[in-house]
Amino acid sequence: MTSINSSVVKLDSLHEKVIEKAAETLGTSGQNVEFSDRMKNALTEVADAQKQAADSMKAFDLGLETDLSKVMVDQQISSLGFQLTLNVRNKMLSAYKDILNMPV
Repeated sequence: MTSINSSVVKLDSLHEKVIEKAAETLGTSGQNVEFSDRMKNALTEVADAQKQAADSMKAFDLGLETDLSKVMVDQQISSLGFQLTLNVRNKMLSAYKDILNMPV
């Protein structure tokens, strides 16, 4: 029961972080951010999530981490970030090809 409660607390805090990050990314803070800066920050965050997942997996393999659910959550966050990055890349390539094929 304690494990479930701690997981719920973790999910709630993760949910709050996601909402804060979305508000920050959407520019509700009033600052003007370049697209390239947003992409760079997003790629850095995905790389950090993948590093965190690899580190937690390594710690679990070495016996330093005993919470398998934390390791699995880190893996899922990393996987979702990578999938999102891949989908954004595919959409950007598709848009580029559409623009390239437009008659002048």
